[in-house]
This record gives sequence, structure tokens and C-alpha cells, in this order.
Amino acid sequence: MKGNDTRVPLGKLGAAFGVKGWIKVTSHTSPKENILNYPKWQLKIGNDWQVIEVEQSRPHGKTLVAKLAGCEDCDQAQKLVGSQIAIFRSQLPETNDDEYYWSDLLGMQVVTKEDIILGTVKEFIETGSNDVLVVTKKDSGKSIECLIPWLQDDVIINVNQEDRIISVDWDPDF
Repeated sequence: MKGNDTRVPLGKLGAAFGVKGWIKVTSHTSPKENILNYPKWQLKIGNDWQVIEVEQSRPHGKTLVAKLAGCEDCDQAQKLVGSQIAIFRSQLPETNDDEYYWSDLLGMQVVTKEDIILGTVKEFIETGSNDVLVVTKKDSGKSIECLIPWLQDDVIINVNQEDRIISVDWDPDF
């Protein structure tokens, strides 16, 4: 799943910013400014991916803004609103053994230490104190969500990236 040609979403483009083609950026990186470390972004515009150079970028208050190549005015920036920002997995720095990119954990199966399947990782939520796994499974045709705090060595026992299984110390009835 860590193929070098796999796209990793980093954020999305928000509203146009000013009249000179700048656009607001919603970042899913931590810290949020890390998205600005990549000089070229892949943007999903409609159903197609395009590589676009980031000419300038900067933090602006609580948000980020960027000036993209070929985007010279507010009307052009407006056409990019909502576009997903991604890079290839190979562009990301390598992680240590106890570090993970959220994108690598999505879709992994989550099981208790008693081998009870809780479901698969759908997404993550940042809460400020710790991140939370959103795990979903089907039960009698209904989708059920379970929220599990990402507390390594307390709740998260093991992450086996090869088998795509996260082992947790968690009550399945919680």
C-alpha cells in the first residue's frame, strides 16, 4: 500500500483570496504549514489530476494562502475552489518505526487484544489532546462507528503495516 505512485492527500483549496490569484489552503498536515514544503502539488480538478507549481505561499492568520502558477486573478482561483491537494507517497519523508502517516492507516482492520474485529479505519479526528480513530463496521446491514483514542502503548497495542491490522486494548461494547 506504500507504493511510490500512490497519491497522498494533503489538503484542499478553499476560497479565493484577494484579486491576484491567491487562494486559501486547508491543510491536513501536522503542523499545517508542512503542506507549504512541497513546491509542486497535484490538484484533482474535476476527475483529472494536474501538477501545479506553488509560486508563493505563506501563513495568513489562522489559515494558509498560496499563489499557484497560471492562476492570475480571482476568477481563475475560484475555478480551483474545492480541489484536492495531493503528492506522491514517495515525496514524503520516511517515518520511524513508531510513526505513521494517517493515509497509511486508512482502511486497516482494527481488532481487540482478544481478536474481536471492531471494523476498519475510516478517518481520524484531531481533538487537541490526542487523535481519535474513527472505525466503522457493518452490523445487520447498518454502519456502526466506534471512536477509539490514539494513545500508543495504552490503547493502541500494535500497528502491523504489512498485515494492515491495528491491535487495540478496547472494549468492543464501548
